[in-house]
Amino acid sequence: MGSVSCGDQELEDNQRTDQPLFVEVEGPIIVGAGPSGLAVSACLSEHGVPSLILEKSDCIASLWQKWTYDRLKLHLPKRFCELPLLRFPKNFPKYPTKQQFVSYLESYASHFKIEPIFNQTVQSAEFDESCGLWRVRTWEGLERRSRWLVVATGENAEPATPEVDGLESFRGRVVHTSRYKSGLEFEGERVLVVGCGNSGMEVSLDLCRSNAIPHMVVRSTVHVLPREMLGLSTFGVAMALLKWLPLRLVDKILLLIANITLGNTDRLGLRRPKTGPLELKNVTGKTPVLDVGALAQIKSGKIKVVKEVKKITKNGAKFLDGQEEKFDSIILATGYKSNVSSWLKGGDFFTKEGMPKTPFPNGWKGDDGLYTVGFTRRGILGTGCDAIKIAGDIADQWRSSVKESNQDLHNSHIIHLQKS
Repeated sequence: MGSVSCGDQELEDNQRTDQPLFVEVEGPIIVGAGPSGLAVSACLSEHGVPSLILEKSDCIASLWQKWTYDRLKLHLPKRFCELPLLRFPKNFPKYPTKQQFVSYLESYASHFKIEPIFNQTVQSAEFDESCGLWRVRTWEGLERRSRWLVVATGENAEPATPEVDGLESFRGRVVHTSRYKSGLEFEGERVLVVGCGNSGMEVSLDLCRSNAIPHMVVRSTVHVLPREMLGLSTFGVAMALLKWLPLRLVDKILLLIANITLGNTDRLGLRRPKTGPLELKNVTGKTPVLDVGALAQIKSGKIKVVKEVKKITKNGAKFLDGQEEKFDSIILATGYKSNVSSWLKGGDFFTKEGMPKTPFPNGWKGDDGLYTVGFTRRGILGTGCDAIKIAGDIADQWRSSVKESNQDLHNSHIIHLQKS
C-alpha cells in the first residue's frame, strides 16, 4: 500500500492521523468484474501490466450468475462469445447454457490469475488534475488512485424499470426478469409479460412450457429472425456476408430468408421496423430477436400477443385497443441500462444515459487515462475488440513510464558516482 498527496491539506491530515487516506494502485483500476472487466485484465496481464478490479457484488459476472433465468442459453454460437486469449472447452455445445458460460468465465479468471476485490461499490470516480490521477471512492470507505480508469460496468449494469400507469395498485406480484428464475413459479397463472425482446420472448416460452398462460405486450415494431438459417447461425451468416456485401443488402437477404422460414410475423402482431435488423442495431442498439421456439407458441395461440398497456388495474390491465384482462402476475421484460452517470464525475465522455458519446469503434478511449469496455452494443465480440485496444494502449504508456523511471535511476546513479 502506498500513498501520494493531491494537496497540502490531505498531506497535513495524513501526517496528523499517521494513517494512509488512500491507496495508490500500480496499474489501472477496472470497475466491474463481468466479461468486460475480466477481458481487459487478462489482456493487460499478457503485456505484464498489473490491474485492480473493483466489483460491487460478491462474485464475478453477477449479471449472469444472479440476474438471469435458469433456461438461458447463449443466443450466438460459442465461437462468437469467447473472450480474448482463451477459447471455450471443446466439449461445450454450440450454444452453451448459462451455467456453462459462468464456468467458462470462472476458468478464465483462474487461468489469468484475476482476483477482483468483491463487495466494493464505487461511490464516485473523478480525475484530479492536481496530481494527474483518478480518485475512485467506494461506499466501503476507501479511496484508490491510479493513472488509468477502465469503466467495465457495461450497458447492462442494472435493471431498467419503466413507469407504467397504475402499476403500484396491482394486487398480484410484479417482478423484473432480473428476478425471474423459472416458469414453474407461475404454473397455472395468467401472466402479463411487458416486453417482446429476446428476454420477453424466452420468458413467455418458459411460462408456456410450465403451463402458465403468458400474454406478451408488444409496444413497438420488432425484428424476429430464426436463430439458424439453413443449418447455419444467422449471426454467422450475417458476419460472413458483410465481408463482401453492403449492410443494407445483407439486411434484405436476412429478411428474405426469415420470411421464408418464419412467415409473415406482421400477422401475428409482430410488425417489422422499416429499417433492416443490422442497420437498426447499428443506429439504435436494438437487437433483433433470435427465435428459439416462442414464435411457434404464438402461432398456436399458447402465447398471446397483446397491444400496449394503457393502465394497470388492481386485478389486471387495460390496453390501448380497449380490451381489459385479468392477470395473476406481471413480469417486466424491459431490459437493463448503464449506471455510469450515477458515479462517474466530471467530463463529457458519456451521455446522460451512461453511454459513450463517440460511437463504435472509437468509443473505447477518453481523456486523462479514461477507458470504456462493454458499451459497443455488439456483445462479447465488441467487448473483446475494445479490451485488446485498451490493454495495448495502456501497455505502451506503462513501458514508457518504466523506461523513464529506469533512465532517472541511471542518471541518479551517475551523479552519485561523480560526487564520490
